Amino acid sequence: MTSSYSSGTSAAPLLGDTIHANLAATVARFGDREALVDKATGRRWTYAELSSEVDRAAAGLHALGVRKGDRVGIWAPNCAEWVFVQYATARIGAILVNVNPAYRVHELEYVLNQAGIHTLVSARSFKTSDYAAMIEEVRPRCPELEHVVFTDDPQWTPGELPDVELDRDDPINIQYTSGTTGFPKGATLSHHNILNNGYFVGELINYTEHDRICVVPPFYHCFGMVMGNLAATSHGACVVIPAPAFDPAKTLAAVQEEKCTSLYGVPTMFIAMLDLVDGYDLSSLRTGIMAGSPCPVEVMKQVVERMGMSEVSICYGMTETSPVSTQTRVDDSLDRRVGTVGRVGPHLEVKIVDPETGLTVPRGEPGELCTRGYSVMLGYWNEPEKTAEAVDGAGWMHTGDLAVMDDDEYVNITGRIKDMVIRGGENIYPREIEEFLYTHPDVLDAQVIGVPDARYGEELMAWVRLRDGVCGLTAEAVREFCTGKLAHYKIPRYVHVVEEFPMTVTGKIRKVEMRAKSVELLNLDDSARQA
Repeated sequence: MTSSYSSGTSAAPLLGDTIHANLAATVARFGDREALVDKATGRRWTYAELSSEVDRAAAGLHALGVRKGDRVGIWAPNCAEWVFVQYATARIGAILVNVNPAYRVHELEYVLNQAGIHTLVSARSFKTSDYAAMIEEVRPRCPELEHVVFTDDPQWTPGELPDVELDRDDPINIQYTSGTTGFPKGATLSHHNILNNGYFVGELINYTEHDRICVVPPFYHCFGMVMGNLAATSHGACVVIPAPAFDPAKTLAAVQEEKCTSLYGVPTMFIAMLDLVDGYDLSSLRTGIMAGSPCPVEVMKQVVERMGMSEVSICYGMTETSPVSTQTRVDDSLDRRVGTVGRVGPHLEVKIVDPETGLTVPRGEPGELCTRGYSVMLGYWNEPEKTAEAVDGAGWMHTGDLAVMDDDEYVNITGRIKDMVIRGGENIYPREIEEFLYTHPDVLDAQVIGVPDARYGEELMAWVRLRDGVCGLTAEAVREFCTGKLAHYKIPRYVHVVEEFPMTVTGKIRKVEMRAKSVELLNLDDSARQA
């Protein structure tokens, strides 16, 4: 019986460059081509102009005393300055620390101190957040923070830009995972990690210097800064920033006006864009990436059919793996591209193991997905014990995701180990039920969770968003729709209709928060809460 293991072969070797060396090579080849467009401000840069901006920012950081290995935080929504700082830190060997735009005071203080940030580059404000005021509040409690520079007026001090000896394996980026309990952990990534991941993600969707990539996901996450920025600059493509934060109309307008060939987003973003898509000319689109959370089959089909993204790719990964581990290919059948997260990426390995024994399971059986290769992080910043819990002695990153590998080595994510619901001894994977609920004519989006139950231990509850014009949906109607199509124990007992799901800035659903709210909504008694 074949085991659930696969390794990614490639005719293209791994890049041995640092990020700066790779950018310099692209500038030498495509200096006059457009590299970056910031739609909110109307500014544009060729690769030669981008290189000058990066050097100016690098010299400014050096003048502030930033040296190789020092941490430079960036706290801002998507903007051109974010890109300048990303490549400037790589230019001088500083470690860029991505600060989540949604952070509040206590989270900001934690990251500034945990990473030991020397200089913080920040927006003054964003939406309802007064970043400048929050920085002033925490600054007395952050002894290592020496400088704060605001993106709207960086005032870089002119200075010489010294040659810095860089190595491809140097740490270059810290990204904090969105923890649902306790404080997040800082995944530490190298030039080699993220440059290669961005490059090979782009290779698998055939990027060239003629592509124009509409990057919607936030830069503070790997989706934006690696799969977007680094995939672009390693191929000479152009990055188009449609807006500081996701806006479906502005995104579609940017695709139309800039003749974008590629569009990125998480499923919730594509769902929002599909509501407006008929009013825009998207004929320039060829490809794109949907990732960040499980991609509903019906949504993926509509993206292909109504947005013209015939070569759209699904990517799966996590921050700790730079991020992509598996990806669908442009020549995969529609069924493959809507029903799986593809095959292992070039120069990587994946396996699916029994979470209890650690043994690799046979093809077709569920288990925990593990990955190994160039993409696995250096570790969690200053947290060796937590690193050892995630990456085993053989170098395998344990993802915590449940997956199945088929005979052709395609992987399907069936849920999180922690999301699995155990009802009366039956193991239930919410993803299966969510996919089924998407076929209900009134349901726009669905999430399924387990809630405490005195009799069965857990019961199923569906949170649903309804299509426009639909007034309501009862639990009885949902159960009737499911009866005869799902096993009885998989049919949700409770249904809660909402306008939005609680989620992180990157579009990941916060099921922990959903469970807590559900317990309150259902007014579960003490025996149910303890069950």
